Amino acid sequence: MMRSLWTAATGMAAQSLNVDVISNNISNVNTTGFKRGRANFQDLMYQQVKAPGSEASSAGTQLPTGIQVGLGVRAASVDSIFSEGSFQQTDNPLDLTIQGRGFFQIQLPNGDTAYCRDGKFSTDSTGQIVTQNGDIVLPGITVPADGQAIQVAQDGTVSVVQPGGVQTILGQIQIADFINPAGLTHLGSNLYQTSNASGQAVIGNPTENGLGSIGQGMLEMSNVSMVEEMVNLIAGQRAYEMNSKAIQAADEMLQTANNVRR
Repeated sequence: MMRSLWTAATGMAAQSLNVDVISNNISNVNTTGFKRGRANFQDLMYQQVKAPGSEASSAGTQLPTGIQVGLGVRAASVDSIFSEGSFQQTDNPLDLTIQGRGFFQIQLPNGDTAYCRDGKFSTDSTGQIVTQNGDIVLPGITVPADGQAIQVAQDGTVSVVQPGGVQTILGQIQIADFINPAGLTHLGSNLYQTSNASGQAVIGNPTENGLGSIGQGMLEMSNVSMVEEMVNLIAGQRAYEMNSKAIQAADEMLQTANNVRR
């Protein structure tokens, strides 16, 4: 009975984490470029009371299955699901999307490179293309003060029209890809950083070598489905509740056993 108390407690802890992940998904349903998380679980070790195939009687018969009692559950990982979100038209020339594989490269204030799918960009006081936090979008493209009609092609080429109708190419936005995007580390502010699990960034031009294309005047929305998350939330809440009832049942059994001894 004491075993069942601790087993059910692991279930409550696991479902508490599950609800935490679901709540974060729901809270970011309108966050540009957000990728929903999914909690994964594994069963814990088993207590072997009788091993399968052990002798069942003096006649030499064997137990076909044995007796193995599980000791609960643990969180194995929280995955980021990098499926593509829907695209919302904005008609802002510096609102960009990556349609397919890839991440924008962002230079952080400390010089490190971060990566994101949030293409809500603008220009700063010097004309550089930056994120909402003012971080530079690599490779670092500056729009001249007299530049008009900013155009971003599918291959990332950025150009403007200058006085006299002269079209000037300013540079090309390159994007990054990873062998294991789910291994990226969250930094907040819609940014990711590499880890040993993600592998190093593979940099390339959009539309080449399997990388996605750039879309202009639109944003990629969160890939969270409210219907799916509400169903998951109800399931997680009920699982937490049932584990708490298992603890109550084990407690009542212990009380009954104590009363028998009196």
